[in-house]
Amino acid sequence: MPKTALKVLYRLKESGFRALLVGGCLRDLLRGKAPKDFDVVTDATPDEIKQLFSNCRLIGRRFRLAHIHYGREIIEVATFRADEKGFTDDQGQVIQHNTFGTIEDDVQRRDFTLNALYYDIEDFSLIDYVGALDDIEAGIIRIIGDANERYQEDPVRMLRGVRFAAKLDMRLAAETERAIADNKDLLQNVPSARLFDETLKLFMSGHALASYEALRLYDLFGVLFPQTDTIFNDFSAPEHARYKKLLKLALKNTDYRLAHNEPVTIGFLYAVILWPVYEQLLTDSLAAETHWHKAMHESIDHVFHQAAMRVGIPMRHKTMVRDIWVMQMRLMADKPTTKKIRGVLAHKRFRAGYDFLTLRMQAGEALESTYELWTQAQIDYPIEKVVYHDDDAPEGVRKKRRRRR
Repeated sequence: MPKTALKVLYRLKESGFRALLVGGCLRDLLRGKAPKDFDVVTDATPDEIKQLFSNCRLIGRRFRLAHIHYGREIIEVATFRADEKGFTDDQGQVIQHNTFGTIEDDVQRRDFTLNALYYDIEDFSLIDYVGALDDIEAGIIRIIGDANERYQEDPVRMLRGVRFAAKLDMRLAAETERAIADNKDLLQNVPSARLFDETLKLFMSGHALASYEALRLYDLFGVLFPQTDTIFNDFSAPEHARYKKLLKLALKNTDYRLAHNEPVTIGFLYAVILWPVYEQLLTDSLAAETHWHKAMHESIDHVFHQAAMRVGIPMRHKTMVRDIWVMQMRLMADKPTTKKIRGVLAHKRFRAGYDFLTLRMQAGEALESTYELWTQAQIDYPIEKVVYHDDDAPEGVRKKRRRRR
């Protein structure tokens, strides 16, 4: 256990409060895994916690939490919640729950049994009120309480359950699984920004491919990406298998890169997920004899508008998606000149665009000649060795002025 977590636990204890470790850190330790985070729960209120720690920041509106900062490390501290719903909206979703209670109340407000273990530093005991130890040993993810009611309180629990199943290689309990089909449409009422945060956890934590397959299994992928899902389910379309293979290759590659501590970005995955929708819109627009440049950007804008109805993609990631798609057109230009080749190589998104093109080829598109051209171009014109002068530099590239004689 990190010293920072012990410091938080014992300062709370020495100040007269009860303090326990809770949740995923205990689950991971029991399964022989190194925990990513250590979370603390206490009977101290958020304001009392803030008074004890000068490095504390209170966050959250639905659930008030304390973040204790130690450099880049954060220890999250929550106050025992009361066993009641709090304030709900018309659909029964909890919009605020800042009513505090006891540990016996708190356990009933947790989502799944495997996240409801407590470790008490008072007597070094492991506390299990809901059969968490049995479920962890059996590899079962079980929601606490009535599954329909708990999903209605917070529909994101369905995504969390699927994510835990993929991440931990466990299975959903029968009642936890059955209720997803009856409540999945409630995810449409969840703020799009929160759904974006959930996609980060699903696809950027080292188990992207397994998460995608679980989402498809429980018919949740279509709730997040309905236009892409419609195309995936059109088995008569000639591109059907290619689009699915493209996404699986990208997800598998993301998992590999994360496992080897290589950089990844959700923007690249969004470019892959939404590519089928964009490509079909672009094809239809070009068939209507729209100028290619106008058709390209109008199609991109339309895809973003549709996607925003479910998942709110931040602007920086939209910019990357647009750049990657525009780069596909530049990479596929007919007989590019040396100047244009150098200009494309110098673009900040060239590598992402090239990787995207490579995946398209591996998924079955006839792009071998284009791939070979740009693979060879990187050998012929190493970007770090390219020196441009005023009259031959592509736009956006720093130019070297000729010395006056």
